[in-house]
Amino acid sequence: MEDEQGDSRRSGSRVLKLALGPALAGVVVLLGPGEDPKIARMAAVAIWMAVWWVTEAVPIPVTALLPLVLIPVLGISPIREVAPEFARPTIFLFLGGFLLALGLQASGAHRRLALAIVHAVGGQPRRIVLGFMLAAALLSMWISNTATVMVLMPIGLSVIAATGDRGVTGKPLKTLAVTVMLGIAYAADIGGMATLVGTPPNLVYKEQLNTLFPGAPPPSFAEWMMLGLPISAVFLGIGWVVLTRFVFRMGHESLLGSRDAVAGLQRKLGPIRRDELVAVTVFAVTTLLWITRKDIQLGAFTIPGWSSLPMFSPGFVDDAVVAMALAILLFLLPSKDRPGERLLEWRMASEVPWGMLLLFGGGFALAAGFRSSGLSVWLGEQLLSLRGLHPLLVMVLVCVALTFLTELTSNTATTQMLLPILAAAAVSLGMDPRGLMIPATLSASCAFMMPVASPTQAIVFASGYVPIRDMVRAGIWFNLVGVILVAVVFGLLAGPVMGIDLGSVPGWAKP
Repeated sequence: MEDEQGDSRRSGSRVLKLALGPALAGVVVLLGPGEDPKIARMAAVAIWMAVWWVTEAVPIPVTALLPLVLIPVLGISPIREVAPEFARPTIFLFLGGFLLALGLQASGAHRRLALAIVHAVGGQPRRIVLGFMLAAALLSMWISNTATVMVLMPIGLSVIAATGDRGVTGKPLKTLAVTVMLGIAYAADIGGMATLVGTPPNLVYKEQLNTLFPGAPPPSFAEWMMLGLPISAVFLGIGWVVLTRFVFRMGHESLLGSRDAVAGLQRKLGPIRRDELVAVTVFAVTTLLWITRKDIQLGAFTIPGWSSLPMFSPGFVDDAVVAMALAILLFLLPSKDRPGERLLEWRMASEVPWGMLLLFGGGFALAAGFRSSGLSVWLGEQLLSLRGLHPLLVMVLVCVALTFLTELTSNTATTQMLLPILAAAAVSLGMDPRGLMIPATLSASCAFMMPVASPTQAIVFASGYVPIRDMVRAGIWFNLVGVILVAVVFGLLAGPVMGIDLGSVPGWAKP
């Protein structure tokens, strides 16, 4: 009887969540914001999608498909303009990056790289945590945060088990376990901020900027690293100190005995294999091509990028072309460990987060609808009450809002929804739209308090070693540090690195 009642309540809750989206959308249409009916209709689509994304009434990728139906049916834009948003270059950049990561995983090189970093720092508790955090941050700069945690968590669990086997029990073991798990999850999110391909919100920003302002200079891989890497590096150091000295006080004695446990895991891997070497080489070449594609400015000197060579037509080749070219190469190179197969087989592509690619497309379609319907301009005009505030204060408020909002929603879905609004608001306030869009994008990766805030936190929470109260206790500190670092570092580097003047609207952004 109790099971039947539970099933009935869950069924009722699902029906309520499903009905809430279209119901609120209908209310928005009836209220009719804006003079053009398209504004109200587009706002209704956005509300419907936001409600279903937040409540997960249906799987998030399914919600992302709504623009393909609602935008044409409601007369906002024809399907021939909506559908291409699901095939933008950023989507293929993410696809190529994930295939490259699968190549590393298929070869086993990811484990060797992670263990080498952990082994280098020693067996003291704080150093163990530092090793895992360094490994997570470095890996997540290039592969997805979720994949990084999935790679490192089994290694972390092995180290925790080895510590227990050495006779460590009680509070020291529990403290080590929760700190290692949280360190891996937090560092994966922090490392993802450093590169343009490190986390989905960064790629969302890149494409949203191009969608909303076609004349805007696209952020290069090197430019983003010059801004994101300092934030990530400083955040990682402060986060390690906060986690191991303030939130969880850890002792100085060695728990693993001179790196024995990690060294044992390394020995089990044996000598480096050909597949590992090939996968790492392909990945290194990809990274080098990403960084050097556009001109690199070093003071008074300019290093020309390879895409400006005469053999390439201007604007034809971008980071997505590089990612897909090297990913295809992995399907061509033979594997020595698996005779008769290639380094990457198509069956392995089932691990690609295809739903995330649909989420990208849905967000881009939403952003395009905001622009074509006039909703972006209307929303920006509603925020004119902030005109009297200093641009830096507005930026800080945006950082705080995005950080805590993404505690309850997908950071990718949140940036998809809010970046068009923030862009229009910035222009209305007389600011460079990048001055709100970039801090918002970075802040979307700074939600650390709840398991639902990020897949990385959900994964380590599922390990059983992380009580939710400990995640909240540590996460609030990381949230605050993230807000401060993003605001300060962006305020200092946005001008020199990207030429952003918070107090003026660039020509390409003027209506």
